[in-house]
Amino acid sequence: MNENNNTRRSFLRHLGVFTAGISLGPAFLTACNNAGKTPGSDSAASGADSSQHAGLPKDLFFQISLAEWSFHQALFAKKMDHLDFAIRAKKEFDIHAVEYVNQFFKDKAKDKNYLGEMKKRCDDNGVKSVLIMCDGEGELGDKDVKARMKAVENHYKWVEAAQFLGCHSIRVNAAGQGTAEEVAKNAADGLGKLTDFAKDFNIGVIVENHGGYSSNGKWLSDVMKTVNRPGCGTLPDFGNFCINRTKPEAQTPEAWAKTTCLEEYDKYQGVQELMPFAKGVSAKTYDFDDAGNSVQVDYARMLKIVKEAGYTGHIGIEYEGSKLSEDEGIKKTRDLLRKVGAQLA
Repeated sequence: MNENNNTRRSFLRHLGVFTAGISLGPAFLTACNNAGKTPGSDSAASGADSSQHAGLPKDLFFQISLAEWSFHQALFAKKMDHLDFAIRAKKEFDIHAVEYVNQFFKDKAKDKNYLGEMKKRCDDNGVKSVLIMCDGEGELGDKDVKARMKAVENHYKWVEAAQFLGCHSIRVNAAGQGTAEEVAKNAADGLGKLTDFAKDFNIGVIVENHGGYSSNGKWLSDVMKTVNRPGCGTLPDFGNFCINRTKPEAQTPEAWAKTTCLEEYDKYQGVQELMPFAKGVSAKTYDFDDAGNSVQVDYARMLKIVKEAGYTGHIGIEYEGSKLSEDEGIKKTRDLLRKVGAQLA
């Protein structure tokens, strides 16, 4: 199947921007999974009155969040301000939980005034900050020990920012150079060190299948077993299982979108392998048929895997298609999650 997947990951990697037990307190573990709320109510993610959302399915086993990358075109084009993300999620899409991308406030990780404004806008609008997706901070699986430790330390500021904003985790990458065995060993070391640091902030460190070795579900699940810390988990993405793809004609998002996947790991097997460690889930979409179903992913099959794993936390919408506008793609993904979630109740 020819999919325009891994656009963000591959494009950022080639620009030099992307990189591919100890117990935590109950606050983190609860926030990652059931969050102590009634499954199915988006408003529950923020503590808002669910009666405001009459007519929405109340029996979903998960909560819905919105990943900021869904707006990447508008944000890169400066047609949207990062500070407006949470407000738009709530007012335009009736989604009450958000997942940030660090690229869109890269120089603000230590700016408490800016972070305070982000937090205020969430608090004022009943929006929950779920996690921060972190790229461009070095490879946690770097073969060079000093470079690997520098990458670990580069993530410290995002751990602190995540705590300030009320997130439960930061999303990182298990990337590096070398054989699968070498990168696995080095990534486990880097992830373990970062997780130990984040533990004191009650913040989890979660890894997405994000291209290369990490898009092999067996490889990444084995890394999780090696790290062996409750605070380190996964963020299974329904669409990011391309292990190898063609080279783009240019280093632009449009050119990367036209590349073809040469080797793809079975997405359903991959999600099943990653779910035992999941602290988040990413609902990737590209195209939809006339009935509103995803063309690339069988959502009924995928959400059944998620449900059978006992997961009841947030599933984040991440629309990466090009045929629909970002707004329409977000709405169709939201509606698909609600429809299939209700069918599985």
